[in-house]
Amino acid sequence: MKKSNLITSLFLSFTVLLLISCEDDDTVNVPVLETPETYSFERNGNSTVSYGGQTTRIMMGNELDGALKNTSHTETELISMYAHQEGDADFSDADLNASGKSLRSKTAASKDYFSANTTEALAIRNQFDEWISSQVTEVFPNWNTMAAPGQAGQIQEAGGGSVRYVNAKGLEYNQAVLKSLIGALMTDQMLNNYLSTSVLDEGNNIENNNNEITEEGKNYTTMEHKWDEAFGYLYGTDNQTNPELGQDSFLNKYLARVENDPDFEGIAGDIYDAFILGRAAIVEKDYELRDQQAEIIREKISEIIGIRAVYYLQQGKNNIATDKGGAFHDLSEGFGFIYSLQFTRQPGSDSPYFSKAEVDTILSTLMEGNGLWDVSEDTLENLASQIAARFDFTLEQASS
Repeated sequence: MKKSNLITSLFLSFTVLLLISCEDDDTVNVPVLETPETYSFERNGNSTVSYGGQTTRIMMGNELDGALKNTSHTETELISMYAHQEGDADFSDADLNASGKSLRSKTAASKDYFSANTTEALAIRNQFDEWISSQVTEVFPNWNTMAAPGQAGQIQEAGGGSVRYVNAKGLEYNQAVLKSLIGALMTDQMLNNYLSTSVLDEGNNIENNNNEITEEGKNYTTMEHKWDEAFGYLYGTDNQTNPELGQDSFLNKYLARVENDPDFEGIAGDIYDAFILGRAAIVEKDYELRDQQAEIIREKISEIIGIRAVYYLQQGKNNIATDKGGAFHDLSEGFGFIYSLQFTRQPGSDSPYFSKAEVDTILSTLMEGNGLWDVSEDTLENLASQIAARFDFTLEQASS
C-alpha cells in the first residue's frame, strides 16, 4: 500500500518546534509526538492492539457471501448465518461457530445514529432478513430458468461471461446484501460508533486513559480498544502493519479498488496514516488531534461509498443497452452502495451524506416498474450525478 507523507510531515513539524524552543529560553518546550510508521502500539513490551470481534464478523460475512450463491442452503440456514447464535454450527469454521458475535447484532447499531432510533434500526435489520429469504424463495427455485421481465432466473453476461442470478426485477439479492452490509455494518460501526466521541469518551474513558488504567485482564485502555475496533472493520483480515488491501469482501476490497483508480491514488495511505496518528494521539492524551484524525477517516471512508455508487451506476449505464447481464450485476452492486450512503458521515456533522429517505427515493427510482429491465441510461446518469454532487469528486473521476 502506498503511504502518504502525513505522518512524516507532522513528525518534522513537531521536531522543528522542539528545536526552536531549545534555542529560545523564553519559549515553552513542545514535546515530539512519538508516532510509529505502522499500526503497532505496545505497553510494557506487549501489544495493546486488539480487534478480534471485527475480524470474526468479517469472516462471517465472507462465508455468507459464498452461501448466498449455494442453492443447497435453506432459508433458515442463511438467516442463521446472518443472525448467528453462540455455539450454533452455522459456519465451516469452528471458531466462528463458537463465537457470540453476529452480523445482525451490529447492523444499524451505532450509538450516534441508532441508539435513539431503534425502530429504524429494526426495520433495516428486517430488510436484510427479507433479502436473504427472497434469495431462497424467489431466486433459488429459478436457478436454471432464463430470467425475463417479471421472471426471476439466470442471465449471462455478453460474450459468454459470468452467469448472474436475479430476481424478477433484475436485482441480485446476494449483491444487495453484501454491498449494503458495507454501509450498515462496517461503515456505521466505524464512523458513527467507535470513532464517535460519545463512545471514545464515554463514562470514565478519558480519566482512565489519562492514567493508563487498562481494562481488567487486558493490556489496553478502553479508549485505545474502541479506536482499534474501528480500525478492525477495515483491516480485520489484512496485515495490520503493512496492509495489502483486497483481503475481504467488504470495505478492504473496495478501498483497494478506489486506491487503484489514478484519480484517487493515495486515499489508502491517508486513511491508514490517520488511524495511526489518531491512535498515537490517544496514547499521548491529545484528544483534539485524535478527533481531527477521526474526521479524516469519516470523510475518506464515506468517499469510498460514494465513489463506488457512482461507478456502478455509470458502468450499468454503459452496458444496459448491449449487455443486460453485465449491467444487472453492476447495478446490483450499485444498489448496495447506494443503500450504504445512509450510513456515511459528513465531517464536522452528525449527518450522513444522504438521509434514509433520500436513499429510499433513489432506490425506488432505480427499481420502479420492471426495475433494471426498464431503467434508462438517462435515469442512471441522473442518479449518478445526484450522488457525485454531494461529494468532493466529480462524476467523471468516479466513473472510470
